Amino acid sequence: MHPAPGHYTQTLVNAVMFHCKDQLSGINGVTRPGIVHRIDMDTTGSLLICKNDYSHQVMANQLKEHSITRKYHAIVHGNLRADTQTINAAIGRHPTDRKKMSTHAPNGRTAITHCRVLERFGNYTYVECSLETGRTHQIRVHMSSIGHPILGDNVYGPAKCPYKLQGQTLHAKILGIIHPVTGEYMEFDAPLPEYFQNLLELFRKQVHG
Repeated sequence: MHPAPGHYTQTLVNAVMFHCKDQLSGINGVTRPGIVHRIDMDTTGSLLICKNDYSHQVMANQLKEHSITRKYHAIVHGNLRADTQTINAAIGRHPTDRKKMSTHAPNGRTAITHCRVLERFGNYTYVECSLETGRTHQIRVHMSSIGHPILGDNVYGPAKCPYKLQGQTLHAKILGIIHPVTGEYMEFDAPLPEYFQNLLELFRKQVHG
């Protein structure tokens, strides 16, 4: 997403700065200009980037008030029992592994994810996760905490993945915002990446023949 220790180039921010030149909000400083919310390195999908400080402030307030629609599609390990469920478990920095987040952190912050089953494939389930809050690694941590880690997530799931993927199967599909100037509600739908779509087709063939 943005320059960080050990990874200062070839980030999304580098590309956006090149494309927009000086037309980005400066609220987050020089390393994260215009970035309203982040997605993890191996996650695909829509992002929200603002070109000026006013828009950034309005979008940040919408994020704080939970009025931004954020729906992710994912393939998780196992077969979920319920078609819909809400995971309400505080998330904070892992007590021993500082690179990970955890639902057992002593100073966790409120985190709520709404999960809905889209398709069942026996050993795997295709789900839609709607974010009510936006904690670091929230969906990954929540799904792992209920015993259904995301396929391809080698941090919160199995170390080895049985399929050749280009990342974890977590995709920021629907992003809905209220336009900062017109006040109009706008929704954007990012198509699934090819490797994600191909895996779904493979599972469908295995289940349905």
